[in-house]
Order: sequence, then structure tokens, then C-alpha cells
Amino acid sequence: MPRIAILGGGLCGRLTALQLAEQGLSVALFDKGGRKGEHAAAYVAAAMLTPATEAVDGTPEVVRMGWQGIPLWRNIIGRLKTPVMMQENGSLIVWHGQDKPLSDEFVRLLKRGGVSAHETVRWGAGEITANEPQLAGRFSDGIYLPAEGQLDGRQALTALADTLEELNVPCHWEHECAPEDLQAQYDWLIDCRGYGAKTAWNQATGHTSALRGIRGEVARVYAPEITLNRPVRLLHPRYPLYIVPKENHRFVIGATQIESESQVPASVRSGLELLSALYAVHPAFGEAQILEIATGLRPTLNHHNPEIRYSRARRLIEINGLFRHGFMISPAVTAAAVRLAVALFDGKNVPERDEESGLAYIQRQD
Repeated sequence: MPRIAILGGGLCGRLTALQLAEQGLSVALFDKGGRKGEHAAAYVAAAMLTPATEAVDGTPEVVRMGWQGIPLWRNIIGRLKTPVMMQENGSLIVWHGQDKPLSDEFVRLLKRGGVSAHETVRWGAGEITANEPQLAGRFSDGIYLPAEGQLDGRQALTALADTLEELNVPCHWEHECAPEDLQAQYDWLIDCRGYGAKTAWNQATGHTSALRGIRGEVARVYAPEITLNRPVRLLHPRYPLYIVPKENHRFVIGATQIESESQVPASVRSGLELLSALYAVHPAFGEAQILEIATGLRPTLNHHNPEIRYSRARRLIEINGLFRHGFMISPAVTAAAVRLAVALFDGKNVPERDEESGLAYIQRQD
């Protein structure tokens, strides 16, 4: 039985470790951060499962894996040892009256992205009132996307750690290391470090796409007077945002996607834009308590798709480039990586492409 080390204990690392351990393989996990995952991009993420919405400007490959991700998450959560909130109430797109042209463009882009008519429902004021009572009278039109959902991402990270430990997977938290540090001790390495693997990824011979970080900023608030039953997106020419309700009247608010690798705290301007748009959705958010405004870097490749690379000579598999789609596509991406790993461990031929996810398996030229 091969001994496998997984570098990076964020979302991809934990999911990969879980699937390999469930197959009875010998796995150890190494991460520079703590058990809660606070150093991972996933810790900041809103954890939305929104493949229809992503069809507006996401790649076809990402959208396809996003649709696969929802039932895969349902199955994963059923196997975890501690509960994780997963909500499948769809999502709601709204806009103020003066921004109606944005909704027409949004619908056009949905259709271009392959979202069919049964996946898109027009809601008038009555439907909005019936389904989101606290938005009554604030929006006269909306677009309901019934097949979408969300998770509590932080609960998922904790539940994955709980389950790995119950499966007797050694989890070396706060233990930063590079592949060369572990090659003598393990038969195969799987690098899931995301942005932390930037140097190694970009220095590899014949890499297909350069890795960079794209900054995101997210606010979390506690608003006991507000109840939303699903994620709500506000179309706005300057401050588009999403509001994602979690348990106990906590909300995650996000919007920003900045071409920067700076990891400094959020600026006053970014905070004002996020919170002003939030207040515009409902004035009661003005009394919300700001729990945090967090920033993170999403590991991104030039084509905005993930990649799985491997080297038989180095006994190395690399997973990276999930961009802003981490929770949505990670089940499909890691399942593809595990299928590759099992083929490599068994000395079998590797196909050019994973049949289920459609992801190419890229062989490193070293």
C-alpha cells in the first residue's frame, strides 16, 4: 500500500484526504495553518453552490463541474461525522428599478451560458413577498434560480477535520512543508496548497498556465432582525453583491474581485461599498453587527479553469486553480484527482481526460 502525503489542508486537501482514506489508503495531511482552516481561501469564502449564476461569466467547464458539485456535496455531508448546514432553496437575483437593464443583460448571459428556461423563474412582487417576506415592497421583480444552494463553509472545514481524525488520518496542523521535505518519507505526494504552491507551480517545466492570486474581500455580519431564506444577489452598476444567510442570523456579504496579490486588510472604500450595498437591500442591515471584514487570495490560472497535473518520475500530483469557485467545484475536481491517483498507484495507464468531470490530466515534462 503506498504511503501518501497531502500538502495543504484547505478544502481541496481535506476532501482529497477523505476520499483516499475512505478507500483504505494510507494518508497523512500537512498544513501550515490550524485545524479550523483559517489560513485557507475556503475559510473566507461564502460557500455558494451557484452553477446557474456562474454561467453568466464562468467557463463552460466550471459550470459543468458546478452542476456535478451539488449532489456530490449532498453525498459528502451524509458521510461526515458532524453536521454541516447545506441549503438547497435556490438563489434570488434582485435589482432596483433604475437598474432593470442589468437584469435583461443578466438573462441574456444566462441563456448564452446554457441555462435552460426551467432553471430560471421570473418572480414579481407577489412571489418575492411570499418567499422572502422581509424583501416585501423593496423589489418589484426578481429572477429565481431554483437549483442553486449553499453550505456553511466553516462548518464543512471543521466537519472534514473531525472525520479525517475519526478515520485515523494523521493531520499535521501548523506544519508548513514543501514537496521535497516529504519525498523521502512518502511514496506519493499530492499538492493541494493553492496559492501557497505558486512558486513551485510556475517553476515547473512546461506548465500550461501561470498561477496567480486574485484578492477577494468578504464581510460577515450578525443581523437578528433579518431573515433570508436563500442567497440574494443585487445587480448594481457599481456595487454588485451577494448576501448569503447562514444559521443564527449571520450573513456573508461579498462582491470584490481584485487583480491584486496584496494580503493587507480591506480598505475603507471596499468596506463602505460592501456595507452600503447591503444597506440598500434592506435598511435593517444598518443595525447589524460587523463580525469581520476578511480578505483572501483565490488561486487562479490564466484560463480560469482548474488543472490537475502529475509526474510519475516525481511521484507527484498537483491540484490548483479553483479561482472563486472552490466550494462549488471542489467535489468534482478532487474526485477526478483521486481517480487519477488510484490509476497511478496501481501502475495503470492514465487517460488524457477524466470521463466524469471532463478535466484533462496534464503530465508534467520532468
